[in-house]
Amino acid sequence: MIDGPELLGLLSSRQSERRYLEKPVEREKIDRITEAGRLSPSASNGQPWKFIVVDEPDLRLKVAAATESIMLNMNKFVRQAPVLIVIVREKSNLSSRAGDLIKRRDYSLIDIGFATASIVYQAAAEGLGTCIIGWLDEKKIKEILGIPKSKKVELVLTVGYVENTLRNKSRKPPGEVISFNKY
Repeated sequence: MIDGPELLGLLSSRQSERRYLEKPVEREKIDRITEAGRLSPSASNGQPWKFIVVDEPDLRLKVAAATESIMLNMNKFVRQAPVLIVIVREKSNLSSRAGDLIKRRDYSLIDIGFATASIVYQAAAEGLGTCIIGWLDEKKIKEILGIPKSKKVELVLTVGYVENTLRNKSRKPPGEVISFNKY
């Protein structure tokens, strides 16, 4: 079992990667990464997700193109990643949806966040880099992957081997974001 300091080290070393090596990712690692997402907690165990692993080169390039913005010069690096994981929001179970209505909060989005975090940290533990992509052409990705119109494509994750050059993390100091017993 991983200990506290070891886990904190993993959390502090994970970063968004935008340069990938031309090296395929082993299926066993992808299986463990997606399993980490599958095992994530969710409101009332609703599990409102489906993970689509895209590793077939031509299909991957089409999905990557659906994350790019020529005008803003964004996300061209997505084409380099040997694996993409498309995260689709599914309908949650009845008790979770009831909670959504009662509390006027969409818990499925929080659940997608938990699953995404689990996936990217498992990938880091496997020695792989990731980047979470929210800028995407949902309609195009649905068409490419045959995703039903009633579903919602939330994110695309890039996954692959990287050179592992750590950058300095810019984070607010603990005193600005952590307090005890009062705001």
